[in-house]
Amino acid sequence: MHLLTRNLLWKLLALIVAFGFWMNVASEPELATIVSVPVEYNNFPKDLEISSKIVDSIDVEARGPAGEVRSLQDSGIAAIVDFAGVKAPGERTFTLTANELKLPRGIALIRTIPAQLRFRFESQETREVPVEVKFSGRLPAGLVVAGMDVEPPRLSIIGPESRMRESKALISDPFDLTGVTGDATQTLSVYEAEPEVRILDAPQVTVKIRVQRKP
Repeated sequence: MHLLTRNLLWKLLALIVAFGFWMNVASEPELATIVSVPVEYNNFPKDLEISSKIVDSIDVEARGPAGEVRSLQDSGIAAIVDFAGVKAPGERTFTLTANELKLPRGIALIRTIPAQLRFRFESQETREVPVEVKFSGRLPAGLVVAGMDVEPPRLSIIGPESRMRESKALISDPFDLTGVTGDATQTLSVYEAEPEVRILDAPQVTVKIRVQRKP
């Protein structure tokens, strides 16, 4: 009995405050809203690549007390898609529910737009491809490029199997011939045209050209 009556005044005050808070929330009008939230991906499968479009955000329609709904945009929620069950190449569909969103207490999910996300997984491939060097500008009259050395001549790329088949070579930024009157060296950045394919090495090459007079 003594434990129940100890600090009784403070306990009653806390109970009154909690009851007032509950009454305030309960008396709030219920609103619905649509907010855009980011999509995050967990447990990405090793040695697999996504070759379909990656979704970076979805729309969430939710309902709840006005105060909670108005702060939903700033609550930091995200849709979490777990790839733990993906073990082999193929297409997989993921349904978005309240479990993937972890909405604040009191907020109910009405729907997500889209309701499902579908991805195509492919085997990951790595290989080396040559670097093609382009030129811009012109040498002075009577001079020609007699030879060229590219270091390194090939770079490693990685990506989905189907996209790798489309990648035949890497393209360098143009070697600028403007004002060149003799042998010259330039360091150039290298570009991969396939957006799903990545360059594993440093994306640049050193290009040396040998210039001579036309015979």
